Amino acid sequence: MNFKTQETATKLRGGYYTPEEVSQFLAKWILNSNPSSILEPSCGDGAFIRAFQGLNHNAIDFLGIEILDEEAEKADLQLANHNYLNGKVINTDFLEWVVLELERGRTFDAVVGNPPYIRYQYLEKSDQEYSERIFKRFQLPFTKHTNVWVPFVIASVAMLVPGGRLAMVIPSEILHVLHAGSLRKFLLDQCVRILMIDPNELLFAEALQGTVLLMIEKKNTLTQISEGVAILSAPNNSFLNQNPEHFFQTAEYVAGEVLNGKWMKVLLDPQEIEVFERVKTYPGIKKFGEIATVDVGIVTGANKFFLVDKGIVEKYSLQNFSTPMFGRSEHCKGVVYNNNVHQLNEEKGYPTNFINFGKTAFNKLPKSAQKYLRLGEELEYPTRYKCRIRSPWYAVPSVYSTTIGMLKRSHNFPRLIYNELEAYTTDTAYRIRTMEKTLSARKLVYSFVNSLTALTAELEGRHYGGGVLELVPSEIEKLLVPIPKSLKFKIEDLDRLVKASEDVDLLLQNQDKKVLRQAGLSGEEISIIHDAWRRIRIRRQRLVVVVEPEIIND
Repeated sequence: MNFKTQETATKLRGGYYTPEEVSQFLAKWILNSNPSSILEPSCGDGAFIRAFQGLNHNAIDFLGIEILDEEAEKADLQLANHNYLNGKVINTDFLEWVVLELERGRTFDAVVGNPPYIRYQYLEKSDQEYSERIFKRFQLPFTKHTNVWVPFVIASVAMLVPGGRLAMVIPSEILHVLHAGSLRKFLLDQCVRILMIDPNELLFAEALQGTVLLMIEKKNTLTQISEGVAILSAPNNSFLNQNPEHFFQTAEYVAGEVLNGKWMKVLLDPQEIEVFERVKTYPGIKKFGEIATVDVGIVTGANKFFLVDKGIVEKYSLQNFSTPMFGRSEHCKGVVYNNNVHQLNEEKGYPTNFINFGKTAFNKLPKSAQKYLRLGEELEYPTRYKCRIRSPWYAVPSVYSTTIGMLKRSHNFPRLIYNELEAYTTDTAYRIRTMEKTLSARKLVYSFVNSLTALTAELEGRHYGGGVLELVPSEIEKLLVPIPKSLKFKIEDLDRLVKASEDVDLLLQNQDKKVLRQAGLSGEEISIIHDAWRRIRIRRQRLVVVVEPEIIND
């Protein structure tokens, strides 16, 4: 978990600046609707105001909102010198302002901008309350896992007149994070068309945040049928030199079941969707939740204290309280965790020993163990929430191991780990159990490595900075896994290949021939599934392009 004190000032205020060519592209599209009024909820120093300046148009009423004093002054100065934007920039908190204005029924013909990206826990208490009020106003499910850009977009759409347009730069996680589910539903209810242009290149290198250009047109009436969602993948930023209206009018919008829940399936082409939906009905394909259970790893509350290297074990004579444990990708680069792997980790100095004192009273522990616990107290570990709520503070709960583990995060594709040593796992990993007596742990681990399961993980999981793929238990339960009735395999061979392979495409293609073919998929179906996985995985691991210093922020 990241704490507020560990974050940069830029990240805490959520301000990542919009490149000039992006703001101009979106401004052109907004002007095509001939708006008489425009709102910018978080205008920074005026990048969108400058974008409008270079485009000929009739007079427009403009209102900018900006919470930072200095930025608001810069934007207001830009507006004062504008040829046809008439209005002002208000130095205030948008969430506070919009709650009142929604009550008053205020509307605008268009909304533009780049909302801040701030986690809910980093918001001031007042903004947390305003965010919840916005969700409540529109009867949308609220979660404290949300990010401030979500209520920003909801409120902005609500302030549009029927037929109005919104153009914003927002995180690409709108497609897949659970906390954006309410926004996805709201957009489908409110908008006739939802277009997202998905650049392959990161616009904000500091944020390590993939972004999309969101372009929506509000319904003229709530009974108007939505045409759905379209995602245009841009391999480079040359699209910014083209006509945005052409993209909006000619995009292929999809609607229906494919938009239930997450929107990642919109990234698939029609043939890929058809094949994906067909193969998941095959008898040899199972949902993970049908064949196995998922539980989080051990929540120590202080991994640095309870998960230690061999040197700490020896220094404090903790051998009687030490048990093998893993919780990081470097701890197990293959699909088997055994004594050989554990010994190698210890030689490398990795923290792979779990210190478990149970509920043994302090005064009944050896002097060396007491000394180690006093060290923990000096470092204030007992004050941490998970430690503070238990007695004694060092009594870690739910200590058990399973023969299958799974790391929460992955880079190229998720994998299960055959936990031959029955080592414990931290909460950076999951504890997996098979539910079918005929399905061995070895077979599940082996079958899990294939393009269909990897594609499902891309569609069901969420992406983080640097292209990391993360899965939570509810998402893992939805993964499609081939479980052939007849399968000859050696898990040791797969373990060796996963460790040695530098070509993940070739690795999965070879696995596909063994497990997907045996599960009933044809060669053509396997090829389509693999190519879809490869494209979406490459998208997740998109390039980082550093924005030039002279490009103005917003």
